Amino acid sequence: MKTQIATSKAPAAIGPYSQAIEANGIVFVSGQLPIDPATGEFAQGGVKELTRQSLTNMQNILAEVGLTMDNVVKTTVFLADMADFADMNSVYAEFFPGVCPARSAVAVKTLPKNALVEIECIAVR
Repeated sequence: MKTQIATSKAPAAIGPYSQAIEANGIVFVSGQLPIDPATGEFAQGGVKELTRQSLTNMQNILAEVGLTMDNVVKTTVFLADMADFADMNSVYAEFFPGVCPARSAVAVKTLPKNALVEIECIAVR
């Protein structure tokens, strides 16, 4: 019924969850922190670079099962500070140049590992 998706091209789960799960042709990608899977550390730079890393992690997870960002129908962006919205949004637009998915963007009190951004998505085949 459901299939676990995992790749070494994105950070390993830091808790009891999967990088992604596919069920009935729908792929649910867990929130991606801006961790560089090669180093295990946050990407260097500000919110733009961190957003790029989170989205690259998401892209790599989708690629593991033959999907692209064009398959994404919904994202949720979690920001530690809504003042970072414009910087996040400028990088986000680079990953979704065509028809953009539906999206929610919310500010949260704290993210895991005190990250500034985390992004999750739902994609369909």
